[in-house]
Amino acid sequence: MNNKDNKQLNIPKHIAIILDGNGRWAKKRAMPRTYGHQVGTENIRKVAVAASDLGVKALSVYAFSTENWKRPNEEVEFLMKLPGEFEKKFKGEFEKYDIKVMFSGRKTHLSKENLEILERITEKSKDRKGLVLNICFDYGSQIEIAEAVKKVTQDVLDSKLKKEDIEPKHIEQYLYTKDLPKLDLLIRPSGEVRLSNFLLWQAAYSELYFCKTYWPAFSKKELIKAIKEYNRRDRRYGGLKKK
Repeated sequence: MNNKDNKQLNIPKHIAIILDGNGRWAKKRAMPRTYGHQVGTENIRKVAVAASDLGVKALSVYAFSTENWKRPNEEVEFLMKLPGEFEKKFKGEFEKYDIKVMFSGRKTHLSKENLEILERITEKSKDRKGLVLNICFDYGSQIEIAEAVKKVTQDVLDSKLKKEDIEPKHIEQYLYTKDLPKLDLLIRPSGEVRLSNFLLWQAAYSELYFCKTYWPAFSKKELIKAIKEYNRRDRRYGGLKKK
C-alpha cells in the first residue's frame, strides 16, 4: 500500500498490541525463547515508528504481565534486563521521531534499577509531541481497575465524592491510560484469541483484531492490514446509526 492509500484510511487514534508469540517464533528457528523476547523487544521500536508514520496518536504494548512472573526464573531474569537494553538501543531513535514514552503497570515488584530506568526514559521524553508509546510492564488490567476503585473509595471517604454519584468517569480518571485517547483497536498476533487481562476496561468498545503472525514478525504491513480491517468495521457503540 502506498502513501496515497494510507491517507484514505481512517487511522485509529489509539492502538494496543499484545506482544505474543516470541517464544514460539524462536522455537521455530531452533533458538531459545529468550532470543524471541530480544527480537520482540526490538520490534517495538519498528512498529512504534510505523504507527507514528501512519498518524497513530498512542500505541499501547503489552510487554510483561503481572502473570508473567510465573514463567521459568531464567526467562523472567532475562525479561527484567530488557528495560536497560531498551534504553541503550532506542533512545536516539525515539527522539528522532519525537515519540513520547510512558510506562503503565505496578511499580512495587520491580527492582530499584529498573524503576530508575523507567523514570529516566519517561522524564527524558515527557515534552515530546509525537506518538505516545505506552509500554505496559508488570501490567494487569484487573489490578489496574482494583487500584482505581480503591482511589475512588478514598475520595468518598474524604467527602470529595458521594457514593451515589459514582460513574465510570470516576474510575477512568485513575486508570494508567487516563491521558491517552480512547482505545480504538486492540491487536493480538500469534493466533491466540483472548485478551489475557490486558486493557479490559479500555477495550469495552474497541475493535478486536487477531492474526496468526508471531509478534517478532509483525511488521508495518501487518499493522496496515489490521487498520484496513478496522476501517471495515461498523462502530455503533451499542446503538444504531441513522440511515
